[in-house]
Amino acid sequence: MKVLVTGANGMLGQDLCPILEDVGAFVIETDVDTLDITNEDMVNDVLNDVHPDMVVHCAAYTNVDKAEEDLETAEKINVKGTENLAKACSKLDIPIVYISTDYVFDGEKNSPYLPTDKTNPQNNYGLTKLKGEEAVKKYCEKYYIARTSWLYGHHGKNFVETMLSLAEKPELKVVDDQVGCPTWTVELANGIVKLLSKPYGTYHVCGSGKTSWYGFAKEIFEQSGLDVNLKPCATEEFPRPAKRPKYSVMENENICRNWTAALHDYLELRDM
Repeated sequence: MKVLVTGANGMLGQDLCPILEDVGAFVIETDVDTLDITNEDMVNDVLNDVHPDMVVHCAAYTNVDKAEEDLETAEKINVKGTENLAKACSKLDIPIVYISTDYVFDGEKNSPYLPTDKTNPQNNYGLTKLKGEEAVKKYCEKYYIARTSWLYGHHGKNFVETMLSLAEKPELKVVDDQVGCPTWTVELANGIVKLLSKPYGTYHVCGSGKTSWYGFAKEIFEQSGLDVNLKPCATEEFPRPAKRPKYSVMENENICRNWTAALHDYLELRDM
């Protein structure tokens, strides 16, 4: 199977591509230089030329706070770019995997979100990713929407590395009233592979279980054997431009392992 991956140089893409190769796929890695998804002509030319058996669309505008002041750029990449790919995939009858986010939900629920639950994004990033979902559904019959959350990986800036870099502070405060599902990029990549044997549709591909950012930090330090003066705090103590959902736990049907087990493997590989 020939698989074209957008955003192959990103945090997810760098883990996904070798995992796809491990299961026998011939992977065509693209980035903005070789496939600018915002350029409709380029998208059509590349897909017509390569004609992959599947497209995995990882490329995205992911700066959640900056999207509040630069909605135009976020929409250009997350909405128009996705629409360009969806239209081209539809014309060529190519299935597409679209990576989405827990931020399509408002966080008002108190039990894990199901793929069928009503969406109601509370920030521009979540809004643009939802519009991307809608474009995929509008133009494609063959699609997988993979919503993930709290992503971290070895190939990009992430919460785990931020916490470890702050471990020596006299006191470290971390938000304890936002609850979600930490997800290692390798788990997400393996989850995407599992999707390919499932019916087309929308899935939640995130770490099993749940925790707060404080609980996540606590687990990072405990597994790393670090004694840190860690204190829980409220979201209001660290105001951010973009509103975050208080509760974005998603039901994942056991597509990914428990988040604590995944974190253990991440930290072990990090130290090798």
